[in-house]
Amino acid sequence: MAKQSEKRYSQYCRNNLTFNVIDSGPIDGNPIILLHGFPETAQSWQATSTILNQQNFRTFAIEQRGYSLTASPKGRFQYALTELVADVKSFIDLLGEPVYVIGHDWGSIVACELAQQYPNLVKHLILVSVPHTGAFLKSMLSSTQILTSYYIGFFQLPFIPELLFKRAKLLSHIFLKNSGMNAEQIKDFQQYFIQENRIGTAINWYRSMPLAPISSTFKKVKVPTLFIWGNKDIAVGKKSAQLNKQFFIGPYQEVHMDATHWIPTQNAEQLSQYFLNAVN
Repeated sequence: MAKQSEKRYSQYCRNNLTFNVIDSGPIDGNPIILLHGFPETAQSWQATSTILNQQNFRTFAIEQRGYSLTASPKGRFQYALTELVADVKSFIDLLGEPVYVIGHDWGSIVACELAQQYPNLVKHLILVSVPHTGAFLKSMLSSTQILTSYYIGFFQLPFIPELLFKRAKLLSHIFLKNSGMNAEQIKDFQQYFIQENRIGTAINWYRSMPLAPISSTFKKVKVPTLFIWGNKDIAVGKKSAQLNKQFFIGPYQEVHMDATHWIPTQNAEQLSQYFLNAVN
């Protein structure tokens, strides 16, 4: 792999789609790919990036498919997990060297699949809030996780979820507040997802879930991994977190924090320190 990371990136292209990137920190710093979740953008990594940049890490927060306005194809088939992973891999190929990968929420799922498919590209995998898909699915058979995840079924409906988010502002505000989001995060959601109309393509990540490759659903990860979960997370239950270690055969560490689902935004300092402890 030819190393080409001695330049700044604000965008990159794959298959006629243009993805935004927030590239910060020392240009010769150790590279970290940051993958956001739903419903957030690459901006959600700002506080974490600032801390890691001060520790000589260069961070690349990628605005993923359906979130970058110039990378938002129509139709759920465009959001298959294989495509989401290929989007990230294409950027790592541009850098030309292995990277650290930190994923939150849906970004965690993409990061985990990337590590399964291309372990040589990932120095250390950090999953935040959402565990391995196998642990999540297994917990549905042995806990209340299936009830907690009711919204996944709702998001399979065409048009209706988008209409509710756009027209029923109070309802969406209550939904986000109950998830643990603070006022600033809810304000960002209204700007990025409602005013700038990203909500439909973001929800397509959920609608593409049936397209996920069965072969990797319970496949174990070999790369060094750190899993961070918050005990106030209402989207991912304790059972999911407890089962996660079963799906890793490489070096594995786990941290349960006193936190909500939104760790990168609300607990950036702790997240950064756990990362530094794991990789140093």
